[in-house]
Amino acid sequence: MLPQIGFVGVGNMGWPMAACLLRGGYQVQVSDHRRVQADNFVQQVGGFAPDSVTQLAAGCDMVITMLPTSANVADVVADGADTLLAGLKPGSLVIDMTSGQPAVTQALAARVAAAGSRMIDAPVSGGVSRAKTGELAIMVGGDPADIERARPVLNAIGTSILVCGGVGAGQAMKALNNLVSAGGFLIGIEALLIGQKFGLDPGLMTDVLNVSTGMNNSTQKKFRQFVLSRAFNSGFSLDLMVKDLSIATGMGKEAGVPAPFAAMCRELWAAAAAAGTGQDHTAMARFSERLAGFELGED
Repeated sequence: MLPQIGFVGVGNMGWPMAACLLRGGYQVQVSDHRRVQADNFVQQVGGFAPDSVTQLAAGCDMVITMLPTSANVADVVADGADTLLAGLKPGSLVIDMTSGQPAVTQALAARVAAAGSRMIDAPVSGGVSRAKTGELAIMVGGDPADIERARPVLNAIGTSILVCGGVGAGQAMKALNNLVSAGGFLIGIEALLIGQKFGLDPGLMTDVLNVSTGMNNSTQKKFRQFVLSRAFNSGFSLDLMVKDLSIATGMGKEAGVPAPFAAMCRELWAAAAAAGTGQDHTAMARFSERLAGFELGED
């Protein structure tokens, strides 16, 4: 018999992820800080929306959190007026799929364990498009037995389940992954701007990069789709990217590892967010364009 799943946070990513669980045959209860969002999910996709997070926890064997920050997770799990800990049945499993702070998650996992349940972290990569198809990469941290218990549920959401270590290790890996992704995006946009000033076409440059050693995720899946199209609507926000870069660079400082390029990358992304270039992370390109004094594709 499949476990009852609670899903807290049905936003841009959480909505299609919870939908994948329903398609996989799981009974799903959903909750969101916007009650209308949870109600809309039930009406459009299925499942059930209980009146509170505590009620959701009491009716489920596993609870997934997919929220913007670790502070949001802490509030939902243990610190708010309406919490999972108030309702969790002994032996329940909490799966935090937020791109969060490893230290905060480790502390929450200890509190969940003290209450008789378990917690793992399992942040994802792949964006909204792969969330819709259930093809996310999932980076998991936790006790091996807890991870194996969660694996069938994670398999309904992703195609790559990557065990990274103990609790918090998945989130550490996710932050470092986004650091590499952010660096690739930024250097690629600067290359397009340099090339355009020389007289090269940005679309052509993107095509050349994608069959050459300069290829990366941004050249493949972001430049034409969201930057050159001027859509800037990938579904992942600029503020969340800055949050993840702050986690990654903070890890470097705590470990005493010099990371000057990472620090510069984080500062540039933070400057773009402060400058109001746009809500989507691909709008970072507008910040580089402002520095250059012209737009990509501009005659």
